[in-house]
Amino acid sequence: MSLFSRRALANCALILSCAIATPSFAEEYMDDQVNQRPGAGAMVLDAAVARPMLLALTLGGTAAFVASLPFTALGGNVEEAAKTLVVGPAKATFTRCMGCTATQDRLKDRDIANNNQ
Repeated sequence: MSLFSRRALANCALILSCAIATPSFAEEYMDDQVNQRPGAGAMVLDAAVARPMLLALTLGGTAAFVASLPFTALGGNVEEAAKTLVVGPAKATFTRCMGCTATQDRLKDRDIANNNQ
């Protein structure tokens, strides 16, 4: 067996083992993310960096939406463009909990909805 074949076989084995192990790591990571509340550092970074960037993204998305409105109206997808360019960034800017990741916020909203039923 040549050196190239051995390396290719070793690389395939490595990729396969990583692909098999990844879901278990992802599940463990998700459990940590959901159950862990954000700390002070995450909140400060969120307020100082993420929120201003998200506000700029919301304003830029609004400008892009307005500029593309005639074309999206002709295409019949105004609602989809509005959700993607304006509503999504605005929700992330103004309604996401301080310091939370998007996953934590989504799961928090789902838990609130389940408790209200």
